[in-house]
Amino acid sequence: MAKETAKPAKKTATKRVAAPKASTGASDRIEKVCVESLKKLQELGIEQQLQSDIEWCLGSYRNDKNPSGLYEMAARTLTVLQAEKSKKTKGVTAKMITDLESALKVASV
Repeated sequence: MAKETAKPAKKTATKRVAAPKASTGASDRIEKVCVESLKKLQELGIEQQLQSDIEWCLGSYRNDKNPSGLYEMAARTLTVLQAEKSKKTKGVTAKMITDLESALKVASV
């Protein structure tokens, strides 16, 4: 008896699927806005309690991906930054306030 040689496996066409791009949804947006506003509060040296609350909520969000606390902190921060802007505090920009407002508006929709 002669042994048959094994035929090489037939190549099948494989369809490559592109990896999904990271979406910057509302949750990612509110996280980014809270990080930026925290930096601004630290830079201005105001509202230490609010700063620590934002830090806590950011840590909580990164663990459970529930942004409800971030929205609450963003609303509080918006009030503080609007008051600082009315005092003409250097460094509080209209863009920062607009970013906070638009991130909060997305939450209410």
